[in-house]
Amino acid sequence: MSASEALALVGTSPRLALARADAAAVSSPDEASAAHRAASLALRELGDLASAQRRGRLAVRVASAGSVAEAEARMSLAFVLLERGQVAAALRSADAAAVGLRGAQAARLQSQRALILQRAGRLDEALSAFGVAVRALRRSGDALWEARALNNRGLLHAYRGSLSLASADLERARSLHLGLGYGKFAADVSWNLGFVAARRGDAPAALSLFGSAEAELRAHGAVHPALLVDHAEVLLSVGLVGEARELVSRAVADMRASGARADLAEGQVLLARVALASSDFALAQASAQAARASFRRQGRQGWALHARFLGLRASSESVLASGLGGSEGGRTTRAIYQRAVGCAEELARAGWRSTELDARLTAANAALISGRVGAAREQLRLAAGARRAASAGLRVRAWHAEALLRSVDGDRRGALAALRAGLSVVDQRQAALGATEFRVHVAAHGRRLAAMGLEMALDGGDPRAVLAWAERFRARSLRLPPAQPPDEPELALGLADVRRLSLELQDALLAGRSVVRTRRELRAAEARVLKASRSARSTLHRPVTRPPSVAELGVALGAGALVEYVDHAGSLLAVTVSSGRCRLHRLGSVAEVAERVEAAHFGLRRLAAGFGDLARMREVVRETGAALDALLITPLGLDGPLVVVPTGVLHPAPWGLLPSLRGRAVRVAPSAAGWLHARSRDARGGGVVLVAGPGLPGAAAEVDALGDAYPGGVVLTGEQATGKAVLHAVDGAGIAHIAAHGDLRTDNPLFSSLRLADGPLTVYDLERLARPPELVVLSACQSGRTAVRAGDELMGLSSALLALGTRTVIAAVTPVPDAETARFVGDLHAHLRAGSSPAEALAEAAEPRFICLGA
Repeated sequence: MSASEALALVGTSPRLALARADAAAVSSPDEASAAHRAASLALRELGDLASAQRRGRLAVRVASAGSVAEAEARMSLAFVLLERGQVAAALRSADAAAVGLRGAQAARLQSQRALILQRAGRLDEALSAFGVAVRALRRSGDALWEARALNNRGLLHAYRGSLSLASADLERARSLHLGLGYGKFAADVSWNLGFVAARRGDAPAALSLFGSAEAELRAHGAVHPALLVDHAEVLLSVGLVGEARELVSRAVADMRASGARADLAEGQVLLARVALASSDFALAQASAQAARASFRRQGRQGWALHARFLGLRASSESVLASGLGGSEGGRTTRAIYQRAVGCAEELARAGWRSTELDARLTAANAALISGRVGAAREQLRLAAGARRAASAGLRVRAWHAEALLRSVDGDRRGALAALRAGLSVVDQRQAALGATEFRVHVAAHGRRLAAMGLEMALDGGDPRAVLAWAERFRARSLRLPPAQPPDEPELALGLADVRRLSLELQDALLAGRSVVRTRRELRAAEARVLKASRSARSTLHRPVTRPPSVAELGVALGAGALVEYVDHAGSLLAVTVSSGRCRLHRLGSVAEVAERVEAAHFGLRRLAAGFGDLARMREVVRETGAALDALLITPLGLDGPLVVVPTGVLHPAPWGLLPSLRGRAVRVAPSAAGWLHARSRDARGGGVVLVAGPGLPGAAAEVDALGDAYPGGVVLTGEQATGKAVLHAVDGAGIAHIAAHGDLRTDNPLFSSLRLADGPLTVYDLERLARPPELVVLSACQSGRTAVRAGDELMGLSSALLALGTRTVIAAVTPVPDAETARFVGDLHAHLRAGSSPAEALAEAAEPRFICLGA
């Protein structure tokens, strides 16, 4: 085995290449150099950068002085040095290599030098160098190095926001690698195509590309931890926190093992962010502290400051979550106050204005908890001074500080006005951010502002104010980050610019560079997105609308009524709107209601399974329904059709089980505004689509029976029930009845799916429909079951369908026996065909385990 053969194996089997390089027969210094170079490149592909650097230096040392072998060794060493973050050393190695290279080898070096310039931030020079290199490599027929240069230039285009040029370069690079048989290198390009998809805002495409790249690289024994980091970033941006944590934990472990110190510290920062998102404050603190220590050793002060702030956030949120009291709580909050003030001062000196305000708000809250009102006022005053700043992010934080300051001073009316002003900024800015880390920060501020307003409204006891602030809170909690770019080209391009400039701003701050130009360009891009978002087809890209007034609700309700439940520190409250009047009711303990709801589910599950004494269980279920009725409905004194807006534990409640609701049209909505919006959509009719998914007993028979009742309907069963066929059929449908297993994602319901013949149909696929179906009936067990996270977030398949434009969803919240499902769906559709509304048809079908969501 020769060294040249080992070099050829690097792109297909790096482990085998390493073994062959170590076993290569060498008869000259230059052959020995080539063997060490092959080993260095193989180790780099396997992620062992420390060993790769050692073997690369050996390759330079043993080569004949002034030989081509020495120049090639220096060129390869430059690549490894660059990977280890030693940019200046990489440039020196590349410049030394240039002395001994001519022709095709010089073109290769030009490509390598362009990459180093790119990593050094000299982007214009890098782009010019890549152009020269690509032309020379193409002329010489060097397809492998042309592919490498196109891959790197594609990434450069992506960083500069030229996403179409990026995709073109990367697609050609992948094609060249596949044509040469280098599957490992082609997988690297797939990884970069995933990065471009993420920049474009197409999370599903990015996740698919990252997943396929990881599988291909794993087959070659060479998964780079940075791929896992990129993958985790996208998962975090769309709220898939559990998967993000798993990937970034693996990445950090791999980086630690490989000695990639610069990457490791950045990976620990991401792990801290993911841990914060999942409320694992201990892990967040530990990761942030480790990252900060590493950054300080590396002299990366901007990154060290970022890690310091993440550690501060973890500490303060941990204290808030634990509710520490007494002397221990006082000591802890005083320590957090001192840390927060110190961090804020350092952030101010570094120009991190938005994060500085976050630190001052943290300091103020810690001071208020420990009773140091004067100290809190000083920090709030400093933060509130940015209310007229050009940056929307600064204005949001400043209005939050101003609201707290006015509240501390006893100015309740002024505090509420400040909260409304801050939310107005949030409503505009959220639409301009898509699914990004910056959106998460802004959304968090919006929830805090709305929560503070709701708390003040409850303290004041005004039912109309409570309803308005409860709606503001729900509007933020229920807003989903879009998974894909919008259809409108102008809006899609604007969002891509916002993502690019937001990341450029962060990179500049971390590196200590001037951010004046980037901030100006970012504000202009956000303004363009805000203007374009007002006419977006998808609700996920539109600004948040104001809460409905009692008068508007009264007109829409007619003879009906609405009840919106609120969990206030463990006590259940209800705001009702009926006959134009708004009332506030205090109902009792949330814990008691939660216990009754769980008991109802337990009983209904036992009945569905046929276990135990069924007569006794039916009685228990009846008694539980009556108890819930006494807690939730009877005290309200409402008659006629009812719109129910649940809170927390009430989202999965089987409302049809409550005696006073039997036979009444009951609509369950995530918010009053959501119900009003769904109701205002024109019921435009359309055809009937009946779908049976695989692996569900009785589904095909159920759908076939309904097909007899709808002679003109589209029936899709067996192999015909594919994702493409279903999407085509339901576009513009009046009724879509789907009997299929569902996979519920509580972290982001847009990634929930229905199992069809060719695999899962995800909810975000429905976003591309010109007209979502008016009514969706999900007859499979517990298809309507939701999960609730902090902030009263209704998360489930049905809520996502409503968010995308479906008017009404009928779905089960508890298991239903197959025989009873068949009877129920037959009755339901008979009433629908007779002209009943979905809620009326459900009431007439008398199946308490199903609920009607939406209008």
